[in-house]
Amino acid sequence: MYINEKGQAVPEKTELIQAEAFEKINRTEIRWLGNGGAMINSRGTVIMIDPVLSGFDMPLLIQVPITENCVPYLDGVLLTHCDNDHYSRKTCRELAPVTGKFHASCYVAELLKTELGISGKGHAIGEQFGLGNTTVTLTPAWHNWQNESPKHHTREFAIEDYCGFWLDTPDGSIWAVGDSRLMEEQLHMPAPDAILFDFSDSRWHIGLEGAEKMAAAYPETPLILWHWGSVDAPDWKEFNGNPEELCRRIVNPERVVVLNPGEAFQLNR
Repeated sequence: MYINEKGQAVPEKTELIQAEAFEKINRTEIRWLGNGGAMINSRGTVIMIDPVLSGFDMPLLIQVPITENCVPYLDGVLLTHCDNDHYSRKTCRELAPVTGKFHASCYVAELLKTELGISGKGHAIGEQFGLGNTTVTLTPAWHNWQNESPKHHTREFAIEDYCGFWLDTPDGSIWAVGDSRLMEEQLHMPAPDAILFDFSDSRWHIGLEGAEKMAAAYPETPLILWHWGSVDAPDWKEFNGNPEELCRRIVNPERVVVLNPGEAFQLNR
């Protein structure tokens, strides 16, 4: 990574995701899609979490590592919440022909149906379902910031409209925490084998103090950084975590994983 002229930490480059990344492999790989998105290939079960491959309304600092027309198939798409840096209507519409399975909170599944005509499956927090060889469980998140914004308070947003996802794969567990203020229950999960880790210092995100606490709760778990280095918005704390600042604050900082968009990380128990 490097620091650009606006003071934003930015990944070094984008590694384009090629067709072979979707093939059956003998391991589980995690790839960062930029901002708050990820792609997971677990021995041929391929899942995307919050893919925003196009349709975002703010300028980017990175090249997105794959476009929708290059995605051959997906076993499922997981959506944590309705903010447009996680829920791209354009991306969902264009991925619908290559996956029959969208999973989200009940509210986001309703949006998929009413806005896009996509039949998504809505779930309650704690509910489990299967995608190929992977078991997925919804975990709690606290991100209903819209209730504090007159412009965005179009309904009363509930905590359960937002979620994270816990994925149990043959090679270990992956926890996509999602956008969330720190919650006490998030500090008492079984130790995951990797966390997709949001560390921006925003009060509607985990924040740097929250990141310290979560990292201390799971001191051996690799922390794959996301929600950083992707959006050209130097005044928005939500998009501007600095990996070096995080490393100065947490125990065992050598486990921080700073990926380029599209770069693969191999999951190990």
